[in-house]
Amino acid sequence: MADPATPLVVVAATANQHKLDEMRAVFGAAIELLPRPAEVPEVVEDADSFVGNARLKAVAIAEASGHVALADDSGLEVDALDGAPGVESAYYGGGDHDDAANRARLVSELSGVAVAQRTARFRTVMVLRWPDGREVVAEGSCEGRIGEQEKGDQGFGYDPLFVPDGSDGRTFGEHSADEKNVISHRSRACLALLTELGFTD
Repeated sequence: MADPATPLVVVAATANQHKLDEMRAVFGAAIELLPRPAEVPEVVEDADSFVGNARLKAVAIAEASGHVALADDSGLEVDALDGAPGVESAYYGGGDHDDAANRARLVSELSGVAVAQRTARFRTVMVLRWPDGREVVAEGSCEGRIGEQEKGDQGFGYDPLFVPDGSDGRTFGEHSADEKNVISHRSRACLALLTELGFTD
């Protein structure tokens, strides 16, 4: 097992503070997550899968920084929409990471769809990449459904619409950060990564 007293220092590919906070809360002392260098621009995510986009970002950050890099790609898959928005989750509403527009389009697309048919899941795929090309891939998911209206002002993205299974009917937007981290797709991917690295059994 890896020594948690000696943290793995990693450069994050994301500049999203919400994501960084969620990941740091799970990694604890095992992984020291550094922010993406200010001089490194956003990486174009034009792969057709979560793992493909995560790998594009991880490779770019590892090459630019010369350090181990961690990238994730996450999205919402809605069964009634044949898995959409999927890898287009951040751009679903037509803008670039326009959360309100993304949620508005999702509500519109599911108008008239019965509650029982509104099943969905959040997925996160993480790629940890060394400058020499070694990598570790981990994934996490959270099953749930899409609510008919937004509820709650916590979290970000689609959180006010996503009702995770076993959460007493509340959306992620109504969960505290600590509550969300217990069951979220991102926390599960982080835990899977820690296991792959030998920090946990």
